[in-house]
Amino acid sequence: MITERLERLGRVNPLAGDDYRKEQEELTRLVTQRADVLAAKDSLLKTIAEIDRFAREQFVATFTAVRESFQRIFARLFVEGEADLILDAPANPLESPITIIAKPRGKAPKRLDQLSDGEKALLALSLLFAFYEYKPAPFCFLDEVDAPLDDANVDRFAQFLKELSARTQIMIITHNRATVEQADVLFGVTTEEPGVSKIVSVKLTDLAGTKGKLLIPPANPG
Repeated sequence: MITERLERLGRVNPLAGDDYRKEQEELTRLVTQRADVLAAKDSLLKTIAEIDRFAREQFVATFTAVRESFQRIFARLFVEGEADLILDAPANPLESPITIIAKPRGKAPKRLDQLSDGEKALLALSLLFAFYEYKPAPFCFLDEVDAPLDDANVDRFAQFLKELSARTQIMIITHNRATVEQADVLFGVTTEEPGVSKIVSVKLTDLAGTKGKLLIPPANPG
């Protein structure tokens, strides 16, 4: 019986042992590489999760701070108006759309395009300064942002800039008298001779005996 089985096996390969060892070594190498790849995958997934967690925390903290500043500044510029920033998908803040709600006193618009041009300007400035308050800079440059505002809104906005200038240098191009009256330094352009522009400046703080930071740089002639 055993002899018959051996005969059915045929001739034995004398190199079978070497072939087996080579295949075993190759298998061991591939298994080790697979384990390394899986470990690298797990490490990468953990890193991605940590980055995502940190980004979420930073975003939520920033959003909360900007939202609070936006509500306060909006109420200041609109005199008790109400505003808010809403995450439409709070469970996924990094991908969530953001809804802006603005209700000037006595109004309840359903869409932002129902606001007047002046109200839209103040809304944008409220959001701008909310970001600026969270991440301040040494100076702030504004160009004719008070142009759409009526007299009452200009007065409030100019006073707001005056208070902000205690913490940072404000430079604004404007033709509005109410804004100019709050400035510490004025720069203007005049044409004493036809075709020749000349820059003039007035340091109102020297006249008042105080040091200020609200500047009015030159606007375009005409």
